[in-house]
Amino acid sequence: MNTMFFIMTVASLILLTVVSPDSAFSIMISGANNAISLAFKLCAIYAIWLSVLDIMQKIGMSRALDRLFSPITKRLFKGESEKTREFITLNFSANLLGMGSAATPLGIKAMEGMQDGSEKATDNMILFMVINATSIQLLPATIIGLRASYGSASASDIILPSLLATLISTVCGVLLAKVFSLPSKGKKKEPVSLPEPLKGAKLK
Repeated sequence: MNTMFFIMTVASLILLTVVSPDSAFSIMISGANNAISLAFKLCAIYAIWLSVLDIMQKIGMSRALDRLFSPITKRLFKGESEKTREFITLNFSANLLGMGSAATPLGIKAMEGMQDGSEKATDNMILFMVINATSIQLLPATIIGLRASYGSASASDIILPSLLATLISTVCGVLLAKVFSLPSKGKKKEPVSLPEPLKGAKLK
């Protein structure tokens, strides 16, 4: 993937230099400025929400959320420990608020807790990945923050469309994951390999 991006970048620069050499450097400088500006805006947004999540853990709100979501998490993720379900709940909460990057470390912790000692993904791990990929967006905070920073007249207009789209995708994803996790008659289920970063990870 890195090689492909490198080839695409070099080819684009060469083509830009040939077609419009006068504007090549100005466009590159403008692009770098925009990238740095976007990085600082995202940093500010995630700094706020990561602090909120840290406060939630310290004041015990994460356990309260776990108790609130426990009927759902216990049914979807059978056999998992209480600590793992707490990380799952925090991950879901972060995704509900549209904090994808803030949910990532919590998701990794949850995945570590769901390992069964092998280097193969369990049904619960696959289901968890599907839910994270679709993730219901109750409040897409990151997108709203970016829209507001770019001067949107009504940055929150995206809430309802995002909620409906992600709700449908999550329900479909959960149903499909459950259907494909059912053992087929006379056919041995093939295990799914874990991604490289999770291989050999120690349980916390």
